[in-house]
Amino acid sequence: MHVIKFNSKHRQQHFDFFKKMNHPHFNVTVPVVITPLLPFLKSRQLPFTPAIVYLLARAANEQAEFRWRIRGEEVVEHQLVHPSFSVNTDVADVFSFCTVPFQRKAKTFIENAKKQMAAMRQNPSFSDEPGRDDYLFMSAFPWASFTSIQHAMSYHPCDSVPRIVWGKYYEENGQIKMPVNVQAHHGLVDGRHLGIYFQLVENMMSELSTIF
Repeated sequence: MHVIKFNSKHRQQHFDFFKKMNHPHFNVTVPVVITPLLPFLKSRQLPFTPAIVYLLARAANEQAEFRWRIRGEEVVEHQLVHPSFSVNTDVADVFSFCTVPFQRKAKTFIENAKKQMAAMRQNPSFSDEPGRDDYLFMSAFPWASFTSIQHAMSYHPCDSVPRIVWGKYYEENGQIKMPVNVQAHHGLVDGRHLGIYFQLVENMMSELSTIF
């Protein structure tokens, strides 16, 4: 982890402008084309949720802005950020957090995710480790193909952890699409960065054999 120093006066002004807002986050929902993903996972007998968490987290880790966090008056950059995603539980009809350390090797990540998901079903958790902000907060909404979403969160003190949600996939014009929503602090992440993120996710669909 290291401290970010903006080398552009305009970039510093952009950060300062949004940082002082009461509601500095914005979000975008995109119907991401995932047509090759389902048959690929079926052919490899890979579970959907750990695989999609891996792909969405990998795309975030490939962009520095998604690894930036605001701490007081400083911006720091983490080397890696780790998905903390929602899973169903056997003890109540509400979700549990499930945090899995991100690592580039997809097979290892998926195996670790499967174990942690099973553990959280029986012993759910609803708290993050104090002092940590190297998370990606992620959720599934598999009941509908949503077009927008709004997250519950605290704005003060500053919360600069991105939120990523995926919804029910569907067929349209011969393609399989899945809504993906990303919410981020506008002082750190701009529209261009979100556009690159969604492009990364879609590009991964043609690289599945290499990734997995």
